[in-house]
Amino acid sequence: MNRQPVVALIGATAVGKTALSLSIAEKLNAEIISVDSRQVYRYMDIGTDKISPALRREIPHHMIDIADPDEKFTVSDFTDRAAQAAARIFARKRIPLFVGGTPFYYNALFHAVLNEELPSDSDIREKYETLANSQGAELLHMRLAEVDPDTAEKLHKNDVQRVTRALEIWDLTGKAPSKIYQEGTKKDYGFDVLYVGLSRSREELFSRIEIRLEQEFSSGFPEEVSWLMEHGFDDRHNPLKGLGYRELVDYHRGKLTLEQALEGAISRTKAFCRRQQTWFKKFEPAIWFDMAESNHEEEIIEAITNHINNHADNEAVHE
Repeated sequence: MNRQPVVALIGATAVGKTALSLSIAEKLNAEIISVDSRQVYRYMDIGTDKISPALRREIPHHMIDIADPDEKFTVSDFTDRAAQAAARIFARKRIPLFVGGTPFYYNALFHAVLNEELPSDSDIREKYETLANSQGAELLHMRLAEVDPDTAEKLHKNDVQRVTRALEIWDLTGKAPSKIYQEGTKKDYGFDVLYVGLSRSREELFSRIEIRLEQEFSSGFPEEVSWLMEHGFDDRHNPLKGLGYRELVDYHRGKLTLEQALEGAISRTKAFCRRQQTWFKKFEPAIWFDMAESNHEEEIIEAITNHINNHADNEAVHE
């Protein structure tokens, strides 16, 4: 198979991927494919730090606003549609630039991780979510460790959504999810990916997270969640359990003050940031740039574009 050379800009939340991706895309005549599990949903703009429609007109973006918050959207949906978007971009003689912070999407798209459809049952999910709410997330994680220690080891005990999904698969199939992923059918989309990673110190990332969430909370995020709830979208739907959204749902229900919602969103986002840093360290081949080492963004952009061009040239030589 002749593999298509592509580049993915990775890094933890608030590291600065979005701003840099726009400069790189402009320099390389590229179009951006968002690799973000929340930006696929319509009406969720402020809390997902979604790029503005005006900028999307200047630099085309794909995989944004393609599903409703109450719509089932799987990793298989993402990989199929992202691969189709890349094919169209290549056909227009432009470069697809993958940008985002969802490691599982990257694995499924570039490393032939299982992404076929698996059974689901909302009643089973609700059972485990209720158990987590009443008896604690740790109990749910311990249950998963009993039936599938390999999957439990990879998931944080507070990642109720993924722990619940793993238990749901176990209940419906009688098989450990890790075993299914190991033996299942895998898709190979034919990409040769080069990861370009952006990093900052954890202290700086945490400071940027606090600033960004404070700005979002004062710039319409609570009103965005209010609108979603008025139109029937709430924490019954997975997207509204996401960072910041769950806390604001509780705020609108009178369970939290706005200050408590902000504090909770910051705390959960920092925890997610730590996990992203761990996950992305395993991605390869990757070239990493410390965003704090230089104040000269142009130098970083130049270095990144040189690596991208060399990657494309090397792949062409091997065809």
